[in-house]
Formats: sequence, C-alpha cells, structure tokens
Amino acid sequence: MSVSSHLEELKRKHEALSEQVEAEQRAPGSSDFDIAEMKKQKLKLKEEIERLSVTV
Repeated sequence: MSVSSHLEELKRKHEALSEQVEAEQRAPGSSDFDIAEMKKQKLKLKEEIERLSVTV
C-alpha cells in the first residue's frame, strides 16, 4: 500500500469517526465514555495523518 493510499484511508476513517461522534452526541442517553473514546481515536488518526503528510 502506498503512503498516499494509506493517507486517504486514514482520512476516510477520521471522517467516519467524526460522523459517529456527532450522531452519538445528538442521541439521548449516549455514553460520555464512548464519545470520549471515539474522540481519542480521532485524535490518534489526525496525528498519524499529519505525520504522514509531512513525509509525502
């Protein structure tokens, strides 16, 4: 897998997580813990995207 295709896949995952977080935040009775975990995953993806973007 090339770096650019890996980068695109990470961006897709980040966007999907963003949509999940938004949906969970709107849902009644959603778990703050689950939302926090998704946000942590998003941050890790964002950091990896930024790290790879520098090398491309």
